[in-house]
Amino acid sequence: MIKSMTGFGLSESFNKASNVSIEIRSVNHRFLELSIQSVNLDSDLEDFIKGAIYKKIVRGKVEVKIKSKLSSKTKYSINKELFKNLEKSLKEVLKDKVELKFSDFKDVQGIFNIEKSQNINKKLIKDNFKIALKLFIDSREKEGSKIENIFLKKIKRIEIITKSIKSSEKKTLKNKINLYKNKIKTLIDDFDKNRLDQEIALLALKCDVSEELDRIIFHIDTIKEELSKKISSGKKIDFVLQELFRESNTLSVKLDDSKLKNLALDMKLLIEEMREQTQNVE
Repeated sequence: MIKSMTGFGLSESFNKASNVSIEIRSVNHRFLELSIQSVNLDSDLEDFIKGAIYKKIVRGKVEVKIKSKLSSKTKYSINKELFKNLEKSLKEVLKDKVELKFSDFKDVQGIFNIEKSQNINKKLIKDNFKIALKLFIDSREKEGSKIENIFLKKIKRIEIITKSIKSSEKKTLKNKINLYKNKIKTLIDDFDKNRLDQEIALLALKCDVSEELDRIIFHIDTIKEELSKKISSGKKIDFVLQELFRESNTLSVKLDDSKLKNLALDMKLLIEEMREQTQNVE
């Protein structure tokens, strides 16, 4: 089964206490590259997210965005020691009893403190991340299924072309040998039959494309086998397609018949289109 490297998943949760939005998206990349964007994510949650991504994803540039509005608490405190020192200093200067009001010292640095803390709902974040991750993986599998169907259609077309060339080339090669023999006989009255047979054998070897066709069939079978696996490797498919393209290129060069050569060129085009699609396979 093929998985695409592009995908998207989103999960949101809203209530009176907390709002959480988690978005996961990915694009093509040679390896797995993960970035997490969040303002108030602690190390435990970050490790949880990384572990889940690394377990499920092999390749792609993955971006996780976490937006949260969490419940908060505010704590007020007065530094009694500093307050007493302030009061004492004022009495010494004013030589009289000092009655301080809150407005007199609220802006004095260090005396009046306000501490705000947010309560991170780890379970809420984890639950939403799991949902977003599932939707993300499902989208990659859905896109991968489309790519696989494209592959199978093109593979079927390549198999038809290969079969057509294989059946036609035998007849073409036989006609080419007979034509070559007759031409030699008309040009040369006295010729060495053994030498002619050797030249004919070399000609047949040079023009024979059965080896290339056999390799093409082998590579096609390898790709089909890889597609049938539970997890297909984009890197392996890409490598096999490179070899397949090399064989089809040799085939197009060796073929003389214009009709068969055009078929070989069509095959090259199909393989090239598959290679482009492979760039998006995990």
